Amino acid sequence: MSLNDLLISAADPDVGAYTLTTARLWATLAAFVGLGGVVAGAAARGRAARGVGNRGRNGAVVALGCGSIALVTGVVNLLVADGGPGTGNGVVGGGIAIVLGLTALTLGALTLNRSRRVGAS
Repeated sequence: MSLNDLLISAADPDVGAYTLTTARLWATLAAFVGLGGVVAGAAARGRAARGVGNRGRNGAVVALGCGSIALVTGVVNLLVADGGPGTGNGVVGGGIAIVLGLTALTLGALTLNRSRRVGAS
């Protein structure tokens, strides 16, 4: 049995490609929180590089918070999913939330590290 046959057999026939289920909504919201964390982390990284204001510390904290929320929510969503992509369980959104959450956490940590280093000098 190929992967495509497995995914087609696991798909609920009542769930269409554009049907918004609760799990898809939850995963989409987690992905948007992760995206907000990435944007905040990138902006904070720019402020830290320029040495403007508080050197991006507030944005880094926002990126760390949003990244951790997106990461945990994405992992929980993937753990409770009982099917693959296309089943209405939000598997794709959960995966995207994990990637964006990790990216936001990385940007936030790098920015905090830089702001501490620059502030100590």
